[in-house]
Amino acid sequence: MVTNVLNFHLPDELNAIAPPERRGVRRDHVKMMVLNKKNGKIDHSLFFRLDQYLNKDDLIILNSSRTVPADLQGICERTQKQVGIRLAHQKNPSLWEALIIGDHLKKGEKVKFNSKLEATVTHSDPNQPFSILQFNMCCSDLYNQIYQIGEPVRYEYTKEAWSLDYYQTVFATTPGSVEMPSAGRAFSWELLFRLQKKGVKIAYLQLHTGLSYLLDDRWHLGPLDNFEKYVINEATVEAIKKTKKNNGRVIAVGTTVVRALESAVDKYGEITEKDGWTNLYIAADTKLQVADGLITGFHEPEASHLDLLTAFVNPKHLYHAYQEALSHKYLWHEFGDMNLII
Repeated sequence: MVTNVLNFHLPDELNAIAPPERRGVRRDHVKMMVLNKKNGKIDHSLFFRLDQYLNKDDLIILNSSRTVPADLQGICERTQKQVGIRLAHQKNPSLWEALIIGDHLKKGEKVKFNSKLEATVTHSDPNQPFSILQFNMCCSDLYNQIYQIGEPVRYEYTKEAWSLDYYQTVFATTPGSVEMPSAGRAFSWELLFRLQKKGVKIAYLQLHTGLSYLLDDRWHLGPLDNFEKYVINEATVEAIKKTKKNNGRVIAVGTTVVRALESAVDKYGEITEKDGWTNLYIAADTKLQVADGLITGFHEPEASHLDLLTAFVNPKHLYHAYQEALSHKYLWHEFGDMNLII
């Protein structure tokens, strides 16, 4: 299912190993490649100049999901050994799907995290990557404990253990994402205010991101295996309809936002209020109903996110743009540079 059109080599030097702020760069001053989706023309700029590329009555849609510190360490009650728990998806206020790091835990086993928090394994299958954990707390009490004991999910290209604050967008509100919705990280309040002053509208939806890597070659999450929880409210639906009526453009901030928007389209092609789960796979043959443009980071070779980008722009133009990004030393991953496709 995943296209190999962008099977390029990504040098280690282009991995953003630290947040921009720790590299002496403001979060809204990272580099930005602007890609014209019609003709493939490229402009090299900086993200704080985003307002120069958007028009009055355009609409930016941001993901307001807040990153949770989803890496937990506990003690298995049976073995008294340390076990790693990487949260993946919240199923209800006290139930989480999670990746067990270390020895396999069987159904019924308990993990103790501190004097207050523990969890019981309610489902476990050695042939599946995720187990189900029932915590002894729920809602804000559970989140308070997770924020006290957890660490943000980090991958091998980040050489230091950066704090959770670096994994948040400035506008994040509702906790639930186990990885940062990183396309929105470069926004500052100053930039958002400047966009609004120009007449660019801003709306929000919520999609809680899941895990993108499972740390084990046995497991592979295909695009259709990646279910994520999302909510689109009435205010955002009305903002989209008004934008379309005024011939403005709907600019999705992140592939997560694109998936949510296109998942909420009814059989008549109209955007609707929605509260549910999506595993929507978007590729070159997908006719986008809502999103006209995209703000995103740079994605790894052969990632399914690249397939989604081909719904906006011809794969040949995208390939050329990524070659330009490589030659101009753009940085990849959640602390990296940005790509505006309009």
